[in-house]
Amino acid sequence: MKKQEKRSGSVERKTKETEIRLELALDGSGQAKIDSGVPFLDHMLTLFTVHGFFDLILTAKGDTEVDDHHTVEDVGICLGQGFSKALADKAGINRYGSCYMPMDEALVRVVVDLSNRPCLHYQVALANEKVGTFDTSLGKEFLRAFSQHAGITLHVDMLHGENTHHILEAVFKGLARAMDQACALSKQVRGALSSKGCL
Repeated sequence: MKKQEKRSGSVERKTKETEIRLELALDGSGQAKIDSGVPFLDHMLTLFTVHGFFDLILTAKGDTEVDDHHTVEDVGICLGQGFSKALADKAGINRYGSCYMPMDEALVRVVVDLSNRPCLHYQVALANEKVGTFDTSLGKEFLRAFSQHAGITLHVDMLHGENTHHILEAVFKGLARAMDQACALSKQVRGALSSKGCL
């Protein structure tokens, strides 16, 4: 039996605003070593890694003295690029994934298509502009950057919820489960799952 090649992606990004290094393994066990300089983002990415069964090593330094925007967005870019590299031609994968994720009173639906057609639909109403020092609008900015650079169609809908932390946690956990499902290899799929023959 032919040994399966390791599905992984390494990314380095250096700009005048941020410096990021990332190593992602799709077929991991949920091991996270994350230091983005934005504590709430670290928490969300740790949840993402654990609940998606990925392995992720990430270090980032950014101009957080200005605000967290550049760091959060650029981490989203790098994580998307990591998935794009790890999935390569997307041969043999399920392609689609979905999850209804509860977090106490919050319920969020996340649906993904690893289509090479970036698109984000984000219908999430948050009562608070901040969680600790984190600007909650950056959740959408992260997902936009991630979906663009991973080449995925991503739909995120909050069905109900009150606590802003719970809602965002459900978003990241739901994204993890949906991505795990979509990235999984299927015995039924040969090549890319597309009537066109490629994605």
